[in-house]
Amino acid sequence: MKTHNGYTTYPLTRAQTFHFYYMDKCPKKEVVNVGTSLTIDYELDFDVLKKSIYKAIERCESMRIRFAYDSKLKQWFQYVVEKEDRDIEFFDFSEHTMEEANTMMTSWTRIPFNMQDSPMNRIVMIKMPDGSQGIYVLINHLIADAQSLIFFMRDIIELYCNTMYEGVPYPKEMRSYIEQLKKDLEYEANSKAQQKDREYFENIIGQSEPIYNGVDGKRALIAERKRNKDARAAAFISRHMESALDIYHLEEEPTSRLLKFCEQQHVSLQCLLIMGLRTYFQKANGNDDVSINVAYARRATLLEKKSGGTRIHSFPFRTIIPESMTFLEGIHVIRDGQNEIFRHVNYDPVEYFATRAKKYPVEIGRTYEPMSLTYQPMTSKEQGLSKLGDIKYKTKWYPNGVTTQAMYLTVMHRPDDNGLDFNFEHQIMALSKNKIDHLYYYLCRIMFKGIENPNMTIGDIIRLT
Repeated sequence: MKTHNGYTTYPLTRAQTFHFYYMDKCPKKEVVNVGTSLTIDYELDFDVLKKSIYKAIERCESMRIRFAYDSKLKQWFQYVVEKEDRDIEFFDFSEHTMEEANTMMTSWTRIPFNMQDSPMNRIVMIKMPDGSQGIYVLINHLIADAQSLIFFMRDIIELYCNTMYEGVPYPKEMRSYIEQLKKDLEYEANSKAQQKDREYFENIIGQSEPIYNGVDGKRALIAERKRNKDARAAAFISRHMESALDIYHLEEEPTSRLLKFCEQQHVSLQCLLIMGLRTYFQKANGNDDVSINVAYARRATLLEKKSGGTRIHSFPFRTIIPESMTFLEGIHVIRDGQNEIFRHVNYDPVEYFATRAKKYPVEIGRTYEPMSLTYQPMTSKEQGLSKLGDIKYKTKWYPNGVTTQAMYLTVMHRPDDNGLDFNFEHQIMALSKNKIDHLYYYLCRIMFKGIENPNMTIGDIIRLT
């Protein structure tokens, strides 16, 4: 390994390369920015909070990642600095409206990071107009994903509470990002496990060509077939990458019904979400063959869970489920398929898409998948913050204003009531809000009709919704 500024450098992982690939192609580098806030209905001691932030950074190697470009090799590398000594900012929104505060933090989220030898995160202590106080955190997706960001923010709060309140235990140590990085690089050095995963995905790709299903039906595919009568991929992205974020809130009670069904049937909520989405596309397109992109966090071991960094790999998940199957049978098909793919998700997504493009060449800008899905199961309650008493927490995510995909759905639990938020980020020129409204409405109708009547056929559910 080479050194840079006195630190050992390492190659980027495949997860980082995946994010770097679309960032490099996108003219707006803020496409990899993730901004969020965590606020508490409580008056904080900001001196103690600042010390807690520094301590959390000290405990989390991935929040001290830097990148450096090697002009000879024409390649980016990463390294971890020993300490972070920049000042932690403070901003008081007390004299502003909530709208003004959200607009300001959205503007912060749209400022790209300098990649060369610079911090890849920004942390601001904030006072909000409604009296809540806490932190705004902006990260570059190459150093963290949603799960590691939640772990980091939880660590700050638990460190703070350990200092301020008796009986609150000191949080358990984080794990080493560099240790996990080395394990990832060992896998990527043509290991037997990598070869096995490559064979698995090459077999899936070789089975047959997928087919595109549109949010608004067959329109895009029909247009494509006027140029190529055998086309199975269609154009569904805009050259204008400006995006909007539309958030739909599912209340606690209906959310609990979904979760209860999943618990009774021994399936994950991700499986139910996939079932609802693919049934919507089946309904809208009259096609049993449906593919969507699904993100996998790859955090099975304790080291993977607590070492931070970004571990998201995203792959198409294809299901061919006839209308004659029952809703429950369809979910079992998805569960079995998800269990199978979980065993191979360390594979390089960029290599996957390159391999598929060789097998089924399509024009640039054409795709088989109309959307991507990320389900984020972690909540502050589940991660132990409920032990801190009746303090109410609020989290908010801020859009970076640009996306390379037509539609990206992130489903997350709210920390205050454990209801679900459906966050639809979509290209403004590719999808209108009316179409997102339509999709969300029917997604919910399908899921609830399905859990209430699991032995009803998918065809009957489609007709009744």
